[in-house]
Amino acid sequence: MIRIGIIIGSTRPGRKGDRVAAWVRDLAAEHAGDAADFEVVDLKDYALPLLDEAVPARVAPGGRPHTRRWAERIGSYDAFIVVTPEYNTAPPASLTNAIDYLHEEWGGKPVGYVGYGVFGAVMAVQKLRAQAGVLRMADIGPQVALSLREDFVSFTDFRPQELHVPEVHGLVDELLTWAEALAPLRAAAPATA
Repeated sequence: MIRIGIIIGSTRPGRKGDRVAAWVRDLAAEHAGDAADFEVVDLKDYALPLLDEAVPARVAPGGRPHTRRWAERIGSYDAFIVVTPEYNTAPPASLTNAIDYLHEEWGGKPVGYVGYGVFGAVMAVQKLRAQAGVLRMADIGPQVALSLREDFVSFTDFRPQELHVPEVHGLVDELLTWAEALAPLRAAAPATA
């Protein structure tokens, strides 16, 4: 079974990402059935400090306990859906920091994006796509772009439009296809953590 981590990119108090991630998980699990297992990965549960490893992850795996715990969790997945807001045209620092902690754990895995913001976090996702390429991730398809004006009541109560349901289904279908296609690449990757 393909294991997909749905990463909540924001750790900010009052964030909306937890509700968006639960919605994505429920839609994805119903759509994929027994083909995949979807788990929410909440950055708040890891409390990663600003990157505190002396050596970049591309050179050597991190040795601190929080890094090893994070690496073990991320290394266990075959693919990812990143749920991200947009702050000042960029993804949250918490998400970028968490990505920077690791290297090999990301490689050979597809990633799709669900963004939320005034304009659907399109610019934040564009920056994440560039980072994914450097990490040897397969950046897939168009993102699901949720608008704070149209998918949230009073900018806070998450009520996504029905038009996003087929978008999530399409993202899941493509993610599963890529995860299967990249399985030999992941199998050949060096062991991590």
